Amino acid sequence: MTTTPAPTEPLVSPRAPERLTRADGSPVRVLVVDDEPNLAELLTSALRYEGWDVSTALDGQSAIRTAREVGPDVIVLDVMLPDLDGLSVLRRIRATSPDVPVLFLTARDTVEDRVAGLTAGGDDYVTKPFSLEEVVARLRGLMRRGGATAAREDSTVVVGDLVLDEDSHEVFRGGDPIHLSATEFELLRYLMRNARRVMSKPQILDRVWNYDFRGQANIVELYISYLRRKIDKGREPMIHTLRGVGYVIKPAEGPSSTAGSGGAAGASGSGGAAGAAASTAPDGAAKA
Repeated sequence: MTTTPAPTEPLVSPRAPERLTRADGSPVRVLVVDDEPNLAELLTSALRYEGWDVSTALDGQSAIRTAREVGPDVIVLDVMLPDLDGLSVLRRIRATSPDVPVLFLTARDTVEDRVAGLTAGGDDYVTKPFSLEEVVARLRGLMRRGGATAAREDSTVVVGDLVLDEDSHEVFRGGDPIHLSATEFELLRYLMRNARRVMSKPQILDRVWNYDFRGQANIVELYISYLRRKIDKGREPMIHTLRGVGYVIKPAEGPSSTAGSGGAAGASGSGGAAGAAASTAPDGAAKA
């Protein structure tokens, strides 16, 4: 059964949510079990964006084995799997991990199906198609009840000489400030939180704009060009395109040729009018 997360209005988060961790400060461990690889990949990307350590399984037997190896703090479990149904998987996992919270994913929406899932030990229930934001919110609620703690002691994300502060919404490269629109900031944050990982256009659309990804990929290209103009112009490039695959951000491979104050003009000014256009045009484009 093929499903995609439900489209919603474009999303720009004004402030990053509190990062949940285990009691010892290490990342929360999540096991995602779904037989649809694309959906499992989208879920994994969204959960890693939260700073969580994510493992995946595409069938019931793999899920049981991975749960024993990883010891997840929470499980996202599809009810319909190719070998074992989700309820059977849950019963086997509960035999060794009786307290791990489980969020069921399913296309079944009858009262009887919901009751069966909750009676079998499921802690919450989301029907397909769903919003990734809803899944994340429900998982955060389950983990808080299970003892996960909030940590905001470090609000900065650093990739090479590029620094992004999630609290103040400030961005610096080589110490020079870079002025971004709200949407540019959200896109850059997503790329930096997934540094060295190639992110596809559908992944970016789903996380940054919360769009369904049919026919909207051109907006991603547009915003990548805005970021390049502000972050990479006059410097060693950090944002790279893998044609037919997606985009990746990683530290510059060589010393920046304009790492000092000259680079600041290239990143944030570069002709005044062009910089102003890049700052004001994107948000209007996103809301169109």
